[in-house]
Amino acid sequence: MQDDERKSTNYLDMHRSFHQKIVSSPTNSLVLQTDFGLASLRTIPPLFIPAFMISMLAALLFPALLCPSSDSAFSRDFRDETLRVDYAFSGCDTVQQIAVEELRRGAGWFGRRTHMDSLLLSGNGEIVMRDATDGRVLYKTSFSTLFQEWQTTEEATRVHRSFENVFLLPMPRRNAEITVSLFDTRHRLTQSLRHEVRPDDILIRPLSNISPYPHRVLHQGGIPQKSIDVAIVAEGYRAEEMELFYQDARRTVDELLSYAPYSEMKDRWNFTAVAPPSAETGVSVPHDNDWKQTVLGAHFDTFYSARYLTTPCVRKLHDVLAGIPYEHIIVLVNTDRYGGGGIYNSYTLVAAHHPLFRPVVVHEFGHSFAGLADEYFYDDQYTPYYHADVEPWELNITTLANFGRKWRDLLPADAAIPTPPQGLPATDMTRMGVYEGAGYQSKGVYRAFQDCRMRTNEAPAFCAVCRRATRQVIQYHTEE
Repeated sequence: MQDDERKSTNYLDMHRSFHQKIVSSPTNSLVLQTDFGLASLRTIPPLFIPAFMISMLAALLFPALLCPSSDSAFSRDFRDETLRVDYAFSGCDTVQQIAVEELRRGAGWFGRRTHMDSLLLSGNGEIVMRDATDGRVLYKTSFSTLFQEWQTTEEATRVHRSFENVFLLPMPRRNAEITVSLFDTRHRLTQSLRHEVRPDDILIRPLSNISPYPHRVLHQGGIPQKSIDVAIVAEGYRAEEMELFYQDARRTVDELLSYAPYSEMKDRWNFTAVAPPSAETGVSVPHDNDWKQTVLGAHFDTFYSARYLTTPCVRKLHDVLAGIPYEHIIVLVNTDRYGGGGIYNSYTLVAAHHPLFRPVVVHEFGHSFAGLADEYFYDDQYTPYYHADVEPWELNITTLANFGRKWRDLLPADAAIPTPPQGLPATDMTRMGVYEGAGYQSKGVYRAFQDCRMRTNEAPAFCAVCRRATRQVIQYHTEE
């Protein structure tokens, strides 16, 4: 086993480090126990310790007692475990149904420990966990799904389909009530399901604490509970091709961390490459009648769009990652055919050997991690995603319905809104404005710059608005 592989298997133990507690001593000493040993203070009979000294000691040694940290607040409401909830979302263009398929539990919680009861982005759906006794909100998360995207297609008008969805939640200490809600393109509630979670339920199936697949830590910015943990997963690589996969995964990390703001916050990221083997090389291409036996069942032609590359096997994807610290997922597909996809708080999936792989993986991770919208347009949607009277939840586009929530504060007071291009080249990334054309629509949706990584593969960087939005998401995950 390589050193990096051995280190990654110790993640579950490492993330429990740095806990402290006071222990009793037969000599009436005040003893501080850490994971690095015992530290004894001067022996003072407890009966004669003045109150002011107790307060000073508490303030110096245990500030969390006086000013609770995110860790202490987390420990109050949650166990150090992950609750995995598998749902089925089904229906058609006008009907939505939600069902719980299974609850799973795993050692360690690797999601955020800050802003537990609030959302930065609303997404197209949300999950709210409440204490079953007092109704207090314990945790919130938002998401988008392939199911909701499919609902806007023509096929959804004539058939019912079901989609797998998996969400990772912190395990509550006490009984909790979970509400999962779906919204339409106008942010109207279309369906919700409320169900109870009892942390001591004997039917919550345990996940393995040890990954069955080879894996390597590629970048370790910090301990898992203080960082954003990303798993990079192999799809369509045979066992004998895994060194190629690790090279592709390394290229992925290097490329992501070369873009601001990721490059400015490298210490907040952990990347682990996970190598489940496939029976065949490559990926399925339905329009060529070429179907492969791969571990995640990924394929092109999602929604009959030739370059849209996704996997319907979301439960299998998370099964593969049992025993790995992760919160976000990047799937690398062993193909040189152009394509990919990114779904907010679900996964990024890209073709690893196409010449444009590097800009594409950054673009798609912008969707899945930061919730950034596409800034290009084709006007080929069956149903529009955006409406003139509804402000998009994505931070990098606007319909001007509530522009004050977006980048209005970055523009001069006399800026023209909308902003005429005035002969600016399509590659310009220097003049901020409100330029029409974004979110797949040439009219009524606006972006901040002529070009951006979320608009074209040729743009060398994220625009200033996308950089700020991404930085806010990173801070939301890692700062108080």
